[in-house]
Amino acid sequence: MAKENKAKGLWTEFKAFISRGNVLDMAVGVIIGGAFNAIVTAFTNILLSLCTWAVPGGLKGLVTVLPALNDAQRGLAGIGQKFDAANLQSLATTVAASNYADQIAANPNYLVENPNLIESAKSFLTSKYTLHGATYTYNLSAVIDWGTFINAVISFLIVALTLFIVVKVASAVSKKRIEMQEKAKAALAKKEEPAAEEAAAE
Repeated sequence: MAKENKAKGLWTEFKAFISRGNVLDMAVGVIIGGAFNAIVTAFTNILLSLCTWAVPGGLKGLVTVLPALNDAQRGLAGIGQKFDAANLQSLATTVAASNYADQIAANPNYLVENPNLIESAKSFLTSKYTLHGATYTYNLSAVIDWGTFINAVISFLIVALTLFIVVKVASAVSKKRIEMQEKAKAALAKKEEPAAEEAAAE
C-alpha cells in the first residue's frame, strides 16, 4: 500500500512538473528553435551561394591544405595531397592502367573493353580523397576549412540579428501595452472622479 501511495505521489509530482507553464514554453521554444535553425541554415546557404558565385566550388573550396609532416599525410604515390576535380578521370585511368599493366600488355584495348575497371579506380580515389570545391584533398591531410568557419560566423550573425529584432519588437509591443494600460487606468480614474465628488456632496 505504501509503495502504491509512493508511486501515485511520484506520478502526481511528475504530472504537476510536466504541466507547468515554463516547461511547456521551453518545449515549444526548443521545437520552434529547431525549425528556425533550418530556416537560417537555408537562408545562409542561399546568401553564401550568391556571395561566392564566382569562386570555383563556392565556400566549400576555401580550404588550406597544410604541408605533410609524415608519410600518412602525403597522399597516394604519384598523386600527392590534392588534385583538381577535372583530373579525376585521367588519374583513375592511370591507376587502372597501373593495376592491370600485365593485361594491357597482352591486350592494349583491355581498359576500353572493361570500362568498369576505370570506374572502380575512380571509386577508390574518391574513397581516399574528399572533394572541397573544385579540388580533391587527401583524407589524412591536415586541412583548415575556412568555408565552414565563415559559414558558422555568418549563421551566427544572422541568428543574432534576427533575435535582436525579435526582442526589440517584443519590447516595443510590451512598452506600448503598458502605456495603453496606464492610459486606460487614467481614463477610468477621470470617469470615476465626478461620481466620487457627487457621492461626497450628497
